[in-house]
Amino acid sequence: MSKKQDKSTDPVIAVNRKARHDYFIEDRLEAGLELQGWEVRSLRAGRAQIAEAYVIVRDNQVWLLGSMIPPLPSASTHIQPDATRTRRLLLHRREIDRLIGAVERRGYTLIPLRLYWRRGRAKLEIGLARGKRKHDKRQAEKEKDWQRQKQRLLRHTV
Repeated sequence: MSKKQDKSTDPVIAVNRKARHDYFIEDRLEAGLELQGWEVRSLRAGRAQIAEAYVIVRDNQVWLLGSMIPPLPSASTHIQPDATRTRRLLLHRREIDRLIGAVERRGYTLIPLRLYWRRGRAKLEIGLARGKRKHDKRQAEKEKDWQRQKQRLLRHTV
């Protein structure tokens, strides 16, 4: 994110908790979403999942695949809502060029981290990430356990 703002002030719609477990997240970007009207109403109701989603770069555009925004029961009858349709992400050209370079030349992966509201618009935080191997995940788990144990010990001694 280019602007330094407090993340806790933005109302969060969905979070990808699995991302930090499976990837080393090295950089973050904020992208807008190209949505249809029924999708915005569904997001306002808090109905979205991005845990199984991923981001790809195709034809100099960035796309979100596999995200689930189920339609509300009161959705219009003249449209056929597709809950898992491919959605275009809105980024500046220089950001897209940088992502293309990182993904194609340096082997990074783009993953959605969280979906939230900012100034009345739905935004998606994308992580430029490198995948963790099994031993990396074990090491991270050991480190987390040690931090928990250390906190317990400090609480009991004070």
